[in-house]
Amino acid sequence: MTIGAFDGVHRGHQELLRQTIAAAQRRGVAAVVYTFDPPPKVYFGQAEPLISLREKLKRIATFAPDHIIVADFNRIYVRRTAADFLAELRRLQPREVVVGEDFRFGSCKGGTALLLRQHFNTRILPPVRCGNGEIVSSSRIRSLRRSGLAAAAATLENWRDIAPSANRSGLAQPEAASQ
Repeated sequence: MTIGAFDGVHRGHQELLRQTIAAAQRRGVAAVVYTFDPPPKVYFGQAEPLISLREKLKRIATFAPDHIIVADFNRIYVRRTAADFLAELRRLQPREVVVGEDFRFGSCKGGTALLLRQHFNTRILPPVRCGNGEIVSSSRIRSLRRSGLAAAAATLENWRDIAPSANRSGLAQPEAASQ
């Protein structure tokens, strides 16, 4: 399982997806992607979404996960504590959770990747960096777009080089997360 906002499904997100799906295939278990709509930064008014939910799901589906869970990030969801989120994950029974080192969860971002590791078999991936050493992130892509550097932003998103792949069991259908 991997968890994240996946806004833009950029090169960093793509690495999380590849690692998660490869690990699930090695273990013979379902590959699960857990994401949020809208992305937390968008909900809190700190950013505009890079892509629509429909486009995000389409991009994630090219990596062929078995399941995509979409949590409705709303006024009820934002009150969930880190403990609440951990309890939900326990019900999902992940064999492994793959997240980026900047992953935060729960109200006021109370949970970290290291806390997740205390409760689950967790692999924390380092950030993906571009050629000049800067971290690939949705925020960086937004900044590049605002500066009129659409081509540089597109390079970080990396969608021209991704070929759709066939899912082992057909396209994953999004599932609603419990609140």
